[in-house]
Amino acid sequence: MEFKGADILNAKQFNRGDIEAVLKMAAKMVPFSSKKKWGDLMKGKLMASLFYEPSTRTRLSFETAMHRLGGSVMSVVGAQFSSLSKGETLFDTGKVIESYADVAVIRHSDDGAAENLARGAGIPVINAGDGINEHPTQSLLDLFTIQKEIGKIDGLTVAMVGDLKYGRTVHSLSSMLSHFDVELIFVSPAELKMPEPICRMLKEKNLAYKETEDMGEAMKWADVLYMTRIQQERFTNQKDYEKHRNKYVLSRELVEAKNTKQLIMHPLPRIWEIKPDVDDLTGAAYFRQVSNGVAVRMALLALLFGKTP
Repeated sequence: MEFKGADILNAKQFNRGDIEAVLKMAAKMVPFSSKKKWGDLMKGKLMASLFYEPSTRTRLSFETAMHRLGGSVMSVVGAQFSSLSKGETLFDTGKVIESYADVAVIRHSDDGAAENLARGAGIPVINAGDGINEHPTQSLLDLFTIQKEIGKIDGLTVAMVGDLKYGRTVHSLSSMLSHFDVELIFVSPAELKMPEPICRMLKEKNLAYKETEDMGEAMKWADVLYMTRIQQERFTNQKDYEKHRNKYVLSRELVEAKNTKQLIMHPLPRIWEIKPDVDDLTGAAYFRQVSNGVAVRMALLALLFGKTP
């Protein structure tokens, strides 16, 4: 991929070399993301932060990344506070913001929203999550976390647990991991299985994966346990949500019984799927993921503008 001036819309854009370039740049950004240094790579640049769907970590980490690299941010939080509430299309929004900003980051509840914005905008657009579709920057920070914590990605077994049907983070992560020598275990209720297009893609790449409803069995073999929440906002029927919401709950007792050596990750927010007594275990990395998100998003901004720290 030619990063400079590019849109970051989905995980399928990335090959292994692209991923490794981002991870290498992210490592250079750690002194800035950890507050040890302040940068000026984005000095004079303005980022439009368009979050039409709720977000804490993704929005704040992008805005932190831009500020710590010397840039500026203008924000729209909530569709009701934008012209989308008046019927403006995302294409037209893109045409408008290109006059104001140098780069745009968007989160939206509709699949394909980032692509629609990018069609109109003549500036780089970064997808910060579009509906149940993708979340490519989350998967990049997930890979950065795995590499930092374990020292490698190749040769690992990664178990993804929970809502795999609606979970955009696991969709992007599966696509990114397809470029590495890994084994995947998908743990979910039958109704929330990984979508068929992703499974078909993995088969085409001859990547080993298996599907199960047994989290405990998967934990025995997993080097990385990637927990996700059952997403209430994706269900149209409350009874279906209630049926699944407590299906997978990770406790300290379960970790100690099954596998104390695995890395435990979560894109957050967690609700009840990881109990607080897991937090102080050595392998519990989900809050360290948050810090890694700033470094990775700094790296992407730098690459999109052809900058090096």
